[in-house]
Amino acid sequence: MSLLTGSANCIKYVLFAFNLVLLITGIILIAVGLGVATVYNEYEIFLASKFFSIPTFLIVIGSFIIVISFFGCWGALKENYCLILTFSVLLGIIFILELSAGISGYVLRSDAESLIKVTLTDSLNKYNNTKVDEVTVLWDYVQKTFTCCGVNSYKDWESKFHDNLPLSCCSLPNGVVGQFSCTTNNEDSNRYSNGCLTEFSNYIAAHAVSLGAAGVIIAILQFFGVLFSCYIAREIKIRNGISGFVG
Repeated sequence: MSLLTGSANCIKYVLFAFNLVLLITGIILIAVGLGVATVYNEYEIFLASKFFSIPTFLIVIGSFIIVISFFGCWGALKENYCLILTFSVLLGIIFILELSAGISGYVLRSDAESLIKVTLTDSLNKYNNTKVDEVTVLWDYVQKTFTCCGVNSYKDWESKFHDNLPLSCCSLPNGVVGQFSCTTNNEDSNRYSNGCLTEFSNYIAAHAVSLGAAGVIIAILQFFGVLFSCYIAREIKIRNGISGFVG
C-alpha cells in the first residue's frame, strides 16, 4: 500500500518518469562524449591532453547516471526512504560534476586557439617530406580538409622549404597531367590563402561547445530531479515516522 497521497503521490510518479528520462540522458552523454572523443582522436597529434579529459569525463558520468537511475526508479516505486535518499545524494554529486564539466567545455572553447597554436607550430617543424610519418600525413589531411596552408599562413613553411610548399597547400586544378608544383609565388592562384589555425581551432572549439551544452542542459534537468527526490524522501520520512537522517 502506498504511503504517499495527493501531490506527494503524483510527484512520486513524476520522479519515476524522470528517472526514465535520466536513463536516456545518460545514454546521450555517453554518445556525445564518444562522438567528440572520436573526432578529437582523429587529430590527436595536434591537441593537448585536456581536450580528451572532458569527453572521457562525460562518458564516465553518463555510465554512472545509468546505474543510479535504477536506484531512483526502484526507490520511487517502493517508496523506500533510504534508496531515494541515496539517489538524491548521488544525483546531487553528479549535478555538481556535470555542471563543472559543462563549464569546462565552454572554457576550453575559449582556450582552443591558443592551445592548438602551440601544437601546430611544434608539429610543423616535424613535417618530413622524405620519410612520411603520422605528423606529415595529418598536416596534409588538415590542409586539404580545411583548405588552408601553414599555421597562420603559407609563409610558415618558408623556413623549411623556402619557395616550395607541401602539395596539400594547393588545390589541384582540373586536367593536371604529370608534375604539379605548389609554391610561395604570389602568382600561384592554386595556393590556399588562409592559415589552418583559425578554421581548425574553430572546428575543435565547436565540439567543445557541444560538450559544454550537453553537460549544462542535462545538469539543469538533474537539479529538478534532486528537488523531486528530496521532497519524496521527506514525505516518506514523515509518513513512516522516521527520525534522524536515515532513520
